[in-house]
Order: sequence, then C-alpha cells, then structure tokens
Amino acid sequence: MLIKSPAQAAADSAAPQPDVLTAPVVRKVLAQSVVTRGTVTASQRTDIASTGSAKDVGRSVVTKVKIAPGGTLSPGQVLLEVSGRPMFILQGDLPAYRDLMPGMSGEDVTQLQRALSRIGYASSGDTVGVFGPGTEHAVTRYYRAIGYAPATSEVSQKPQTTDDAAQRTAKQGSGVPMSEVTFVRSSLARVDTVGAKVGGDANGTLLSVTSGTLMIDGSVASYEKDLIRAGQSVQVLSEVTGKQATGTVISVAKSPTKAHEGDSEQSGETYAVRIKPSKALSADFNGADVRLTIVAASSQDKVLAVPTSAISAGADGLTTVTVRADNQERRVAVRVGMTGDGYVQITPEGSDHIAQGDQVVVGVQAPVTAGQS
Repeated sequence: MLIKSPAQAAADSAAPQPDVLTAPVVRKVLAQSVVTRGTVTASQRTDIASTGSAKDVGRSVVTKVKIAPGGTLSPGQVLLEVSGRPMFILQGDLPAYRDLMPGMSGEDVTQLQRALSRIGYASSGDTVGVFGPGTEHAVTRYYRAIGYAPATSEVSQKPQTTDDAAQRTAKQGSGVPMSEVTFVRSSLARVDTVGAKVGGDANGTLLSVTSGTLMIDGSVASYEKDLIRAGQSVQVLSEVTGKQATGTVISVAKSPTKAHEGDSEQSGETYAVRIKPSKALSADFNGADVRLTIVAASSQDKVLAVPTSAISAGADGLTTVTVRADNQERRVAVRVGMTGDGYVQITPEGSDHIAQGDQVVVGVQAPVTAGQS
C-alpha cells in the first residue's frame, strides 16, 4: 500500500518544464520547389472512326471489340471488327487517305511496306514505294495471320506482249482498305477511350489511341505561375510503381486553363505546364498520374542555412538567430537570403560568428496540459 498526499499527487502529475527546441546550422544547396500533379501522355492522339464498309455490307455495325481503355497496343494488333472486317494499327507518320491496292505507288505504299516489314511481313522483290506482288503477298500473309481474308478488288493487269497491247485483263488483287488501317507514329501506343459497343452502329469516334514520345502535362496555381519558366528541372514520381524520373519544363501557358463544368469556384485559376522527360519513359508510365517537383530556384552552391522558424526580428530591427550552447544563449545578427525546403540562407553580420553544427533555437515546447497528448 502506498499513500500520497494531495500535494505530492499534484506534483507527480504536473507537466514538465518546457524544453527549448533547437536545430543545427547546416551547409546545403537550397532549392525553392513547386510541388504539383501531372499526367503522363503520349505526344499523338488519334481518334479512330469507321470510314465505310464493303460493297456487299448493308450496314456498318460493331461486331467485336478486342481492346479496353488503358491497354497497351502493338503494331499489327486488331482493335475492332466492323461488319465482320478488322480495324488494326500499323506504325507510320502518314494517316491513311486511300485504299492501297496492287499497282499503286507513293509514299503511303512505302509506309505500308515498312510497317509490315517491322512486324515480320517483308515485301520481298518489290521496288520500294511500288505495290507489287511481294507487297501483295505480305498483305495476304498478314491478314491470314490475324484471322481474316484479305480485302480484294479488281485490278487492271498490264499486257504481257505488244501483240495484245489493246487488251487489258482484270484480276482480283489483295490490298489494304483505308477503312481497316490506322497509322500511329510510334510502336508505343495505348488505348485512351473506347466508345464502340458490340451491336452498336459504327458511327462517330469508335475509340481513341495515344502514341509517340511520352510527355507530362501538369498545372500550377496562378500564384505559382511566375516561379515557373522553361528550362527548370523537374523530379517525377509515380507513387503507384515507385519509379522516378527527371525532366525539364518546356512551356508554361500564358493564359489560364478553362475550368471544367462542375469544378469548384474556389479551386482558382491554373496554368498548364508541359514537361519533357530527360530520357524516354518506360511504358508503365503511360497514362500515370504523377507527382511533379519543379525546382523553381536554386542556390547552386552549398550555403549556410537554418530552419525558417529560427529567424526572428527584434524590437531593435535586427534579424537574428539565437545560438544555444552549454545552456547559454546568444543572439547573432544575420542577413537572410533565399529560402527553400523549409530552410533560409543566412550570413552573419559584422563580427558575429555562427558556424555549421551550431544549435539554434527554433521554438519552445509548450507544456502538456491534462487531457492533451
């Protein structure tokens, strides 16, 4: 059994004397950073729509959907099926603008030959840019590999001898209709949106695909806009995968982004920021929501710095820090410089001395009262 007097019990439960909180003076590179969010997107967006159907088809209907939003795509992959015919992608810069059939020539034929060759269907024996037997054979092989018969049309055949120069015969040639192929600039492609549904009419935009070099679109608040300029370095972090990358600001919008319907009026104006990665990002960054740390200013070299809470202004007008050593305190007049990462640059004034490792007062820990933790 232990008996305590009321006075002793009160003393035992009393809060300890407040402690003086200190932090060391450090020498470091200061960086003033703006932290925001961004989305990794490809440089090209392609909206894919049906451009018609075969002559023997009375209605354009979506008969199969073989992709889903967010999925990655590779050249030669079938995206949809419209009225029993495939719609697929190949790699190339030119959009499809005509049906490509035997006997044709041009840059779009060259693009088709190169695109098929990249996925293993070379146009052997044909002149580059001329749709000859080799290209026709490559087209036929590709279509069969994806499970469809090649599209055919009547192709005028040149006479074999001068004796039958007046005669021209027609044959069925295998080609690629513009309604079945979409060219994208890069082999790195991703499904953005899918509006097509099996059984629905193949009208309007059926799906959207993004491809090309991965870039990052971010935004900053109006009060941060003047801190951001082209050429500043950026740290990129995907919290989902934990992967990090670096980049550079390439542009800052001069006008605010128009708010979307339903956005809060209190959200304020934002300005778009475009960021280019320092090196090509991996495919798993495509479409990711990432954290962006933009280094708006830097001291370049290491400087003497203390936490911002260590700075105080006295009644005498001096800006000072309080150095604590051996339970003794002394005020040191300082001139402050740039701030960043919660620290401020300091330079001692006059004969006052302060060095790296000195402990400066950053606050006083208030005593804990009953009911608080």
